[in-house]
Amino acid sequence: MDARPKMIYLPDTMTNWPWHRTINPHFEDVKAEVDASFRDFKALSPKSQEAFDKCDFEHLRIGCDLINLFFIFDEYTDIENEAATKEMADIVQDALHNPHKIRPEGECILGEIARLFWARAIQTASPSSQRHFLEVLTPYLHGVIAEALDREQGHKRSIEDYLKLRRHTSGVKAGLPIYEMGMDLPDEVFHHPVIMNLAECITELLVIDNDMISYNKEQAAGNEAHNIVNTAMFELGLDTGGAMAWATHYHTEVQKRFIDGLAKVPSWGPSVDLLVKEYLDGMAMFARANHSWNYESHRYCGTRGLEIQQTRLVPLLPKANRESM
Repeated sequence: MDARPKMIYLPDTMTNWPWHRTINPHFEDVKAEVDASFRDFKALSPKSQEAFDKCDFEHLRIGCDLINLFFIFDEYTDIENEAATKEMADIVQDALHNPHKIRPEGECILGEIARLFWARAIQTASPSSQRHFLEVLTPYLHGVIAEALDREQGHKRSIEDYLKLRRHTSGVKAGLPIYEMGMDLPDEVFHHPVIMNLAECITELLVIDNDMISYNKEQAAGNEAHNIVNTAMFELGLDTGGAMAWATHYHTEVQKRFIDGLAKVPSWGPSVDLLVKEYLDGMAMFARANHSWNYESHRYCGTRGLEIQQTRLVPLLPKANRESM
């Protein structure tokens, strides 16, 4: 008999986050264009494409294309071993560094998706943002390979080691350069310890929110090993509710670190300081956008996301084969 609780309480982590939900006025037009072009790749199974079509993305064309790339890369590598995942990661890496090179015939569609994304992005993205994106993308790809090895070996990480890896596999740091593509953000700003710490805080906020809301779906599919809730349960000896409460407390601490860190941002002069403020506001809105998207899309809660956002109660999904998810 299954003694697990029938409902999961999902705490509201963003009640006191000062950056409130907004949406780009061009969102609907850009989303329609991006969805149509992505569907032409026929990269997903009919069931996965149906789930994808129900997802709303918060950013404009480059951001939408990047999220699409992350979505399909995750879909393809989520069940693969280390060797197959590395092969796909190498294809993506090569395509991004050679956006004008025709992809080999018969290659995984990831190569062409990545190539077209970057070929379009570099037409308008600032040179500094291009450098920063390619720089932070490599750890993301390496992280996904490491996750595949963990999955293959059944390796369980400590909370500390898990977060160290998850900061990369989340793709958040690779998403942050989107907020600087319209500006020339100096390298000394991007790499400054205070700015990097703020980026790490935002990364952890997104990781925790995503892991909390995705835990139900992942535990049902037997794919919950790479999740902070499961990791906290294993290391701290907690049940699901206790792990959710622990994650919420950690989330609150990270929020405070971010807000306190803003007071430590140095000045680089009036013109650069304006760019820095815009970049940091983009970071902060990324955390809010992710939290809102978790409930407003159908990826994790089906059609009940907004209801769950109000009640905070999630019916525990039964264990099932991945093919039935």
